[in-house]
Amino acid sequence: MMTLSAAPRLYPFDGGITAVDSGYHREEMAACYLLEAGDEVAIIETGTNDSVPLLLKALEERGRSPEDVRFVIVTHVHLDHAGGAGSLMRECPNATFLVHPRGARHMIDPSKLEASVRQVYGDEIFDRDYGTLLPIPAERTRVVEDGETILLGDRPLLFRDTPGHAAHHFCIWDEATRGWFTGDTFGLSYRELDTRQGPFIFPTTTPIQFDPGALKRSVERLMNNGPKWMYLTHFGRVGDTARLAGELLHRIDELVAIAEYYSDAEDRGKVIAAAMLDGLEDAARAHGVVMSSEAFRDVVDGDIRLNTQGLEFWLDHRSGRAA
Repeated sequence: MMTLSAAPRLYPFDGGITAVDSGYHREEMAACYLLEAGDEVAIIETGTNDSVPLLLKALEERGRSPEDVRFVIVTHVHLDHAGGAGSLMRECPNATFLVHPRGARHMIDPSKLEASVRQVYGDEIFDRDYGTLLPIPAERTRVVEDGETILLGDRPLLFRDTPGHAAHHFCIWDEATRGWFTGDTFGLSYRELDTRQGPFIFPTTTPIQFDPGALKRSVERLMNNGPKWMYLTHFGRVGDTARLAGELLHRIDELVAIAEYYSDAEDRGKVIAAAMLDGLEDAARAHGVVMSSEAFRDVVDGDIRLNTQGLEFWLDHRSGRAA
């Protein structure tokens, strides 16, 4: 067994759902979820290898054991969501790993995924943030198709294909709480940016596979269920879903407009990032966020960099240049 770390930060919600801070980079940046139904537990999102001891401790604090885990689920195979999946599956002997059809091979043999991420971030950052990616045995892996329902105890979980952020992304509908586990499809909403007007939200792109049209259609698909809650990986549960969906769709369009406007600019990435940050801070101020500009930029800086890479990929891919 792994050595358990300090007490995890837990966020209990009604309906047998607990968010667990994964510890990725800073507090309240990335969440994993425990979903309990009778004698069975599902873990949705695993975080990184460093998150696994926190999840094991969270199970203990909920009066559960690793043997109670029936399913380990990742919305997609980006490593802040799935980097610890192999390690967690080794600790949960009765669990089946549920994954999108396009992501399964990267979890069974993560060598190409690791090489790709190392190419983007470099060896030093990869080793620091992710460590060794452990493979998941094929016989313990179950590919879940669009529209398929899986039972956790007597609790149905509906899986829907939701591309746009990544081609290997699905979201999970929990009818019991009328909520979606959204991964990155429904964007980012950090608790530091909450105001009296409620949560603040903005999109997340990715260095490869970003498709704004598909992402908008995926957001609309989620809203077709009339959700009460969205369980975001970044970060936690949010309500007021209709307002947030409208703002998210608008901000996807804003990102596309920025990318198109600066598509031929010298130092394209630099000017896209600056325009994106300025626009996002203006929107946050209009939402009532009063923290200093420096503090705001500390919260969103990493996402600005990733979104810039995602937009540049989209520009290059759309125009047929090498991505």
